[in-house]
Amino acid sequence: MNFEYFIVKGLVKKTTINLLLIKSLIKTSEEDLKFLKELKVKQNSARKIMSNYYDVLRAFLEAVAISKGYKIYSHEAFTPFLEFIGETNISQQFDRFRKIRNKINYYGEDISIEEVRENIEKIEILIKKLKEKYFK
Repeated sequence: MNFEYFIVKGLVKKTTINLLLIKSLIKTSEEDLKFLKELKVKQNSARKIMSNYYDVLRAFLEAVAISKGYKIYSHEAFTPFLEFIGETNISQQFDRFRKIRNKINYYGEDISIEEVRENIEKIEILIKKLKEKYFK
């Protein structure tokens, strides 16, 4: 599905660029990252930590979308949005994290400590790249 499909379905809407909302999303994402970095990834915390890192990335992407004049109401729509703005590599990584989060949250799947640690590192890199590119 392409980005236009989500617009037609009403899962993405054009919006005004709201700088206060963008700043708020970035600030809360950064605060959440600081909190999450304090947590130790253990077998009984791995699923929740992974899910929360995904949520931080998604919130940051929401700020990017708003900066481009879009409000996204579907996690699935972020992938074609990223492709739409020329971020194909990031879109593929985000979609992978979205699927992992869905398996954890909706199907009760476990995730290894090592996989969570690797994903945390990748998510932090993605956020840094996006921040440098879109919010200097």
